[in-house]
Amino acid sequence: MRVLLLGAAGYLGRFVADRLLADPAVQLTALGRGDDADVRFDLSTGSPGALTRFLDAVHPGVVINCAGAIRGTASELARHNTVATATLCESLRRSGCRARLVHIGCAAEYGPSPNGSSIAEDAVARPGGPYGVSKLAATELVLGSGLDAIVLRVFSPTGPGTPAGSPLGRLADALRRAMQHGDTELKLGGLAVHRDFVDVRDVARAVHAATLSAAQGVVNIGTGHAVRLREAAVSLARISGFTGALHELEGPSVPRQLHEPGGHHHTPAASHPVAPPYPDGCGGWQQADVRTARDRLGWRARIGLEESLADIWMEAACRM
Repeated sequence: MRVLLLGAAGYLGRFVADRLLADPAVQLTALGRGDDADVRFDLSTGSPGALTRFLDAVHPGVVINCAGAIRGTASELARHNTVATATLCESLRRSGCRARLVHIGCAAEYGPSPNGSSIAEDAVARPGGPYGVSKLAATELVLGSGLDAIVLRVFSPTGPGTPAGSPLGRLADALRRAMQHGDTELKLGGLAVHRDFVDVRDVARAVHAATLSAAQGVVNIGTGHAVRLREAAVSLARISGFTGALHELEGPSVPRQLHEPGGHHHTPAASHPVAPPYPDGCGGWQQADVRTARDRLGWRARIGLEESLADIWMEAACRM
């Protein structure tokens, strides 16, 4: 099976590429903006005609779209997420390759949801920020394209390679800096939210399963279990060996103690505020209903959050 992967150099794309390369039945070609791509092409500025000619020459059976941007102005997000997807869909419609499209969406497309609820694929999408809007528009383009296509709505990916700018990445970096500086306490903000953290390696397995499936439409990719970010922070501190106290900032300057080693007095020390509220526009709660992934892809998450956090810390510790 010949597979064309877009966005192979990105956070998710790297693990998807590794998963596909481990399958001897897959012939993988990576297309992207960077020098490490097999073929240089920028979806956000390239023409559908040029991409169509490439598709007709390579003739992939599956195209996986991991390309896009998670930060930037509204216009930049629209260009990299929405316009780029429009270019891809138009090229696939024009091409004679008849490839299946596996498109990576995200949970930010749903927007806020009620506490305690699990979001199913038929939920009304109300994204709370420009990133979610740009990704939802891309999903709608894929679903309305008439192509053989599936959209994997990935919840909060984590694990090895977690970007330093993500909430868990910032937590790990703050712990690393606190330990380097000998700080005895660490003040953290924005920890009240619940998110469905799914390991990036499990996401790659889901993408691989989608290439082999006939399923179409939207499929949630998550664990089905929301975790409060402050619980992840405490676990990460334990894994790191941080012996100081963690305090949660409830307001501009009012810390609430999360964790303190028994019986020790701590003198004030420099602290490194970490995560502001989640910037995804999804409010305080997100949890996936993952029954569709189980029933239509034969997929479920295998890697627990503890393992993901341990891998995040291993990479952070290497920078000490």
